[in-house]
Amino acid sequence: MLIHPDFDPVALRLGPLAVRWYGLMYLIGFIGGQWLGKVRVRTQPWLDWTVEQVDEFLTFVVFGVILGGRLGYVLFYKPAYYATHLSEVPQMWQGGMSFHGGLLGVILASAWFARRHGKRWFAVTDFVAPLVTVGLGAGRIGNFINAELPGRVTDLPWGMVFPHTDGFARHPSQLYEAFAEGPLLLAVLWWFSRRPRPLGATSGLFLLSYGSFRFVIEYAREPDDFLGLLHFGFSMGQWLCVPMIGLGAWLLITRLRRAA
Repeated sequence: MLIHPDFDPVALRLGPLAVRWYGLMYLIGFIGGQWLGKVRVRTQPWLDWTVEQVDEFLTFVVFGVILGGRLGYVLFYKPAYYATHLSEVPQMWQGGMSFHGGLLGVILASAWFARRHGKRWFAVTDFVAPLVTVGLGAGRIGNFINAELPGRVTDLPWGMVFPHTDGFARHPSQLYEAFAEGPLLLAVLWWFSRRPRPLGATSGLFLLSYGSFRFVIEYAREPDDFLGLLHFGFSMGQWLCVPMIGLGAWLLITRLRRAA
């Protein structure tokens, strides 16, 4: 059995300013994704992107992730609560971000960017799909540092006791997700997109892979206490992954068949 290190959530204090680890993870995700985008520009010229477009798109992604992630949490997880506490909706520093909401935000940002630059929408989403894995993995490390979203109770030797819980050893599910959504998903998408693929195929593989990884790992993650398990014993996270898996599989298969 392991004990969580109980990190201080504040990484650095500069007078009255507190720089939190979670915020730093977002920064790492944005900068890392930007760097990977420039690598793709240099090594995959058929994508028809420029370094300047990568820098500009970062601005679109920042707004899409932050606004979409927050609104997704409000609408998917606690709509009744926030309907009567509207003043708390902008208070992201209190916690509460949703990947699926952030994904929708990035999708809308991609559509806006595509229209602005005369690109096809799937050309933008195919380009950005491998890049977001840096932020996904870093965000889960932030969850682990904050000791939030712990896993279900386990008797496995790497079970971990998290602070402010019931004292039982639990799966470090944040680390499972950090690996699967970060380096593993990046490896899959980078390998697939290393040569030209049919338009939309990389986006389909992203939806299928992320949805599948997240669905499986949710079995080790403690459901949100205010929701619990829903129909068929699935968590909210799993139910939100079901349409991702279905749409991703359909998109990937149809695009590859059409190009065959």
